[in-house]
Amino acid sequence: MSKRRFLNYLGLTVSTLSALIGLFFLFWIIISLIYKGFHYLNWNVFTQNAVAPGDNGGGLKFAILGQLEVVGIASLIGIPIGLLAGIYLSEYGKDSFTSNVIRNICDAMTSIPSIIIGIFIYALLVVPMGNFSALAGSVALSILMIPIVISSVDNILRLVPNELREAAYALGAPKYVVIFKVVVKEAIVGIISAILIAISRVLGETAPLLFTSFNSNFESYKLNKPIGTLTVTMYDYAMGPYDNWHHLAWAAAIILTFSVLLFNIASRLFSYWRFSH
Repeated sequence: MSKRRFLNYLGLTVSTLSALIGLFFLFWIIISLIYKGFHYLNWNVFTQNAVAPGDNGGGLKFAILGQLEVVGIASLIGIPIGLLAGIYLSEYGKDSFTSNVIRNICDAMTSIPSIIIGIFIYALLVVPMGNFSALAGSVALSILMIPIVISSVDNILRLVPNELREAAYALGAPKYVVIFKVVVKEAIVGIISAILIAISRVLGETAPLLFTSFNSNFESYKLNKPIGTLTVTMYDYAMGPYDNWHHLAWAAAIILTFSVLLFNIASRLFSYWRFSH
């Protein structure tokens, strides 16, 4: 018993220390961002576009709206595909050979560096089109989203008790009604959380956009033209020689960080609302 207690306390101590170390670095990053960049965050950052290099002032309006456009289009592409594919794996494919192959591919895709996806879309879309574009950036981000949504939805739906499906079948409901009216409805909280996580995953991506949508300091939202995004603009400004650019890069870092945080908080609040009702 003393050996088991020792191993238990040892495991508990190591786990607690690991959690504290992770929280320490997390709060260090957040506090550093707030300390170094919060005083550069003002209304002009959200309402003004870029100024000429070396000039003071300006803002990130073009980059914020461009980021919303690229991520929004990526979500319109990736979420429906991932959701339907996850439903297929859980409700139709189950444990078949094909489904297991798809699951393994999705697991591998979530581990692939995002820059590889950017190079792939560069060769697939940018080169044939002859220029960088917002559409290419959206497709690259959607490819990053799809395997996350597929794996999450598949796992969440498989947790729904089979008794619910059997009860619906016993009432004479067809399969598609059972899936969308019973299974998906029961797992809606987990599905929405998975979608929010997928959006958070691509919201801060920079590498794929460097090869696809590139960047622009001008306010342009055409799908077939380069577009300014918050992540790439932050990278360019941070590497630039001007202090004003560095200030805007800190502001962009705060906006991105807290945007991701808000997505996670929203998923928690939705879960609380769902279970409280």
